[in-house]
Amino acid sequence: MCTAISFKTKDHYFGRNMDYEHSYEESITIAPRNYEFKFRKVKPLANHYAMIGMAYVVCDYPLYYDATNEAGLSMAGLNFPKNATYYPFDPAKDNITPFEFIPWILGKCATVEVAKVLLARLNLVDINFSPELPLSPLHWIISDKEKSIVVETMNASMRIYDNPIGVLTNNPPFDYHMTNLCNYMHVTRDTPSNTLAPNHTLSVYSRGMGGLGLPGDLSSTSRFVRATFVKENSLCKEDEKSSVSQFFHILGSVEQQRGCVMVDDNQYEITIYSSCCNTDKGIYYYKTYDNHIINAVDMHKVNLEESTLIKYPLLTEPTIRWQN
Repeated sequence: MCTAISFKTKDHYFGRNMDYEHSYEESITIAPRNYEFKFRKVKPLANHYAMIGMAYVVCDYPLYYDATNEAGLSMAGLNFPKNATYYPFDPAKDNITPFEFIPWILGKCATVEVAKVLLARLNLVDINFSPELPLSPLHWIISDKEKSIVVETMNASMRIYDNPIGVLTNNPPFDYHMTNLCNYMHVTRDTPSNTLAPNHTLSVYSRGMGGLGLPGDLSSTSRFVRATFVKENSLCKEDEKSSVSQFFHILGSVEQQRGCVMVDDNQYEITIYSSCCNTDKGIYYYKTYDNHIINAVDMHKVNLEESTLIKYPLLTEPTIRWQN
């Protein structure tokens, strides 16, 4: 399970919590402009927008979980089990496998509107990366600094939703999440007034009572609501440090702690990493479950004309700064 958000102060930020029970040794991976992306059913992409993101690199191929390109377009894939459907080869369309989807869009597109043009011709074809790495059931959020969309492939068709909230979690489908928000329209950051019994004196006894009813469990529907409330009511200064700090606080409101969600015997879902990319500057910030220090990789500090992947291993060990 995961949560992704798009957030704007002076600059635009995009990132996610990656919630799972184990790591695949993912790394911060930069695909420079001349790294050749090879695809199973279409011609290779030899020249493209450079991109930075979190990826599991297998046989020199980056299986991106989330990424941002140098034009500022971002994309993340989130778990969508029992709903995601992939399709047979269609000669009338661009047949892209789900594990190629992020490079295909971010390599070619600078904005959401340009991505929509490619999506009109896209067929997410049902081809595994390898027998050992079958396809994951996913849906995707694509964002630029002006708008976000959600892409879901269900049953016989691809569905593309405008996403004015800029939040995505997991099941159910996105349209359900948007309808479900209506159940929480009463939630407020303000001190609530007495509408229950206006002829009687009722007083608040604690700060934060306007948020009564806001879900606090770790289900995907509850995380969608909670992340929306925190993001939409979030206030911070517009400088870089304040914006990045606030972004991680928003993700922190829906992070997963080891022991709270059991997925199998002796296995628990945790927030393996949280990411925040300044899409205007190409700086990818991240924290891991045990290392809460904010680490950063700047894609523009490497040679983006290179033709080989550039990888940075995650700094996962706990870091404690002693003051005495």
